[in-house]
Amino acid sequence: MGKKKFVLDTNVILHDSSCIYKFDEHDILIPMVVLEELDSFKKGVGSINFQARDFIRILAELSATAMLNGGVSLGEGKGTLAIKLDSDIARSIESLFRTSKKNDNYILNLAKISQGKCPNHQIILVSKDVHLRMKAETLGIKAEDYTSDKVSNIDGLYKGFRYIDNVEHDVIEMLVSGDMQIPSTILGTDFCQNEYVVASNGSSFSLGKYVKYDNTIRTVCPKTAYGISPNNVEQSFVLDALMDPSIPLVTISGKAGTGKTLLALAASLEIKERYRHILITRPIIALSNKDIGFLPGDIESKVKPYMESLFDNLRVIRNQFGERSKERKKLQKVIEDGKLEITPLTFIRGRTFVKDYMIIDEAQNLTPNEIKTAITRAGVGTKIVLTGDINQIDHPYLDIRSNGLSYLIDRMQVQEMYAHIDLQKGERSALAELASNIL
Repeated sequence: MGKKKFVLDTNVILHDSSCIYKFDEHDILIPMVVLEELDSFKKGVGSINFQARDFIRILAELSATAMLNGGVSLGEGKGTLAIKLDSDIARSIESLFRTSKKNDNYILNLAKISQGKCPNHQIILVSKDVHLRMKAETLGIKAEDYTSDKVSNIDGLYKGFRYIDNVEHDVIEMLVSGDMQIPSTILGTDFCQNEYVVASNGSSFSLGKYVKYDNTIRTVCPKTAYGISPNNVEQSFVLDALMDPSIPLVTISGKAGTGKTLLALAASLEIKERYRHILITRPIIALSNKDIGFLPGDIESKVKPYMESLFDNLRVIRNQFGERSKERKKLQKVIEDGKLEITPLTFIRGRTFVKDYMIIDEAQNLTPNEIKTAITRAGVGTKIVLTGDINQIDHPYLDIRSNGLSYLIDRMQVQEMYAHIDLQKGERSALAELASNIL
């Protein structure tokens, strides 16, 4: 069987509104019930609402008559797109409808009926819902996750730095001196732009960063940001990238307690004079497809529980200083003047940020499309920092390979305006580190 027919679940479209163009020469079937579900999502300000509206616009540009009568071509080298009305219930799944007439069953039914009507095609149900995929497989329907934007080799995901052993003592001394740069060929390996290096020989070590345009390793000296000092070499690399004006995009990954958000916030305050505004944001993972509009209270009370961890980091920085210190007064003035804004990511769509410092926390809970939307908000002079733990995902339809942070790291690692550091050592407490490692 060469050509395939893919039956799409609603969550695939809400994940990527352009998904119908990602199946090469194969045909696509969309159950009518999926269109009905999309209609219920088209109102709202969240990412899924945008995806629903965008997909409806895509359909509006195609021939409705053709879609309902065999299918409309999606272009050269592509298959056809057809919308399928509800059909008779397949005998093998009649029992499902006796207990529940939920939309998932109608999607399964279309896939099962299509198997009989299209014997020369392989019918595949595509869904982000693992439960629906399992149900399909038990009914003899082949089911797959949507993999177009998944990272293929998660074990080899870019770390942003590397350790190089057995480096000659003279080379280490040159880097330690801080006033020299060495040809990267001395270390005998290929680097990505802004990739960091720990060069050691067993008794001593030095820190460096690769600069592509002159093919050198330059010294990295530990920095302090608004009272926060690095506790390990990885954190030294983070602060270097965060405060480097030539790097407008930085990602920081790592488990809980490694200092991702704290370092990002401290660095933004240390160099706040370079920027008009500091914006700290994070995605709000809604329950049952309901956004924060369903929660009681005004917008501040709705958002506060989601943002509390950001305020915790702000308090840690503030408490580094005495009550009457100039640093504490400056921080208070930044807040009072509205130059530091903490807001949910939902509210940045449509805005353009010029010469701002934007921190996007918990980025592992964003889809690749949401990551793209956020970064394309950047105007001239803006720096964007994304932090997250790709092993701690709260989004029901994302995993370690399909989340936006993994996708961004995988796609951006060779770009000259990008730096990434994977923090591996927890610094919250010995107990937190123990729990993170063995529980």
